[in-house]
Amino acid sequence: MQRRGQTESQRQGKQIVNGRSNELIYVIAGKDESLVGAKCQGLVDKLLEPSQRTTGLLDAEAGSLSASDVLDELRTAPFLTDKRVVLVRNADDFVSKNRPLLENYFDKPCPTGRLILVTRTWDARTKLAKKLPKVGKLVKVAQPSRRELPQRLIAYAKDAYDKKLGLPTATLLIELTGDELTRLYSEIDKLALFADAEKVITQRHVESLIGHNRLFNAFAVIEAVVAGNPGQAVERLRGMFAKDKSTEYTVVGAFAFHFRRMFNAKVLLKKGVQRREIENRLRIWGNTDGFFAQLRPMSLKQIGEYHQQLAETDYAIKTGRAKATVAMEQLVLQMATD
Repeated sequence: MQRRGQTESQRQGKQIVNGRSNELIYVIAGKDESLVGAKCQGLVDKLLEPSQRTTGLLDAEAGSLSASDVLDELRTAPFLTDKRVVLVRNADDFVSKNRPLLENYFDKPCPTGRLILVTRTWDARTKLAKKLPKVGKLVKVAQPSRRELPQRLIAYAKDAYDKKLGLPTATLLIELTGDELTRLYSEIDKLALFADAEKVITQRHVESLIGHNRLFNAFAVIEAVVAGNPGQAVERLRGMFAKDKSTEYTVVGAFAFHFRRMFNAKVLLKKGVQRREIENRLRIWGNTDGFFAQLRPMSLKQIGEYHQQLAETDYAIKTGRAKATVAMEQLVLQMATD
């Protein structure tokens, strides 16, 4: 299936380049390598056609270049293209070591050169940073907040595949996959292929392609937890990590989704809502008998505590204080032995 709209890199490039003639230097600053990489690719796509890159692009790590290499390349007359693009990756130390030379170049950049510096940080207080707006542009790259993610996914599905992605479906995808934007884009790529000729990516598509295996595996671990069998719970959890490398990023989402659904189902049961209606409302599919069997011995307080412990584990993983495999095993053991 071919993408009908813009690729993500093209969208990124369009956002960066606005056609100003004085944009001869770009600084792309950010700590998320995947998002920064998409910005770089988007900018290169905008500046050069693929056929021009053999003679018009130097793309290299800063550690392999000297300042004179970069400046000479920028000042060399372009061949078979109207500009020469020099992309310097991981340029933090390069900038620090060559600040005077770069300041001079920023004062008088070559009109046929385009310099792209990729850094993790960019100190706005420096003389170099203050010169940049006159000759180029700073592009700050940051992971969008969780609240912004659904709209980003909706826009991506439309731009890349001309498919509609509703807010509930985008939210479900985030719950199951996590909040890493590039991984979410990858899941939409798969969903667009799965949906084929259908114009709308639905919750049914997400559940069938992404949710089924992840939720089934989480269900199996929680089943062992509820049965008070910590050995089996850990064994099943390890199986999740062994079968799918992406589990490191999606495991918390799968467990959180399952716990939320258990909590909501328990609330509805206490209100006297019939089981079939609960299944329809909460979109419980697959082994529904097993789901309600899990739910029966658990109290709302217990489910809430599990969810709180999972949130604490998620925070420890995201802040680098714990590895996903170790933290989740500790959590499962704690829940199974309580």
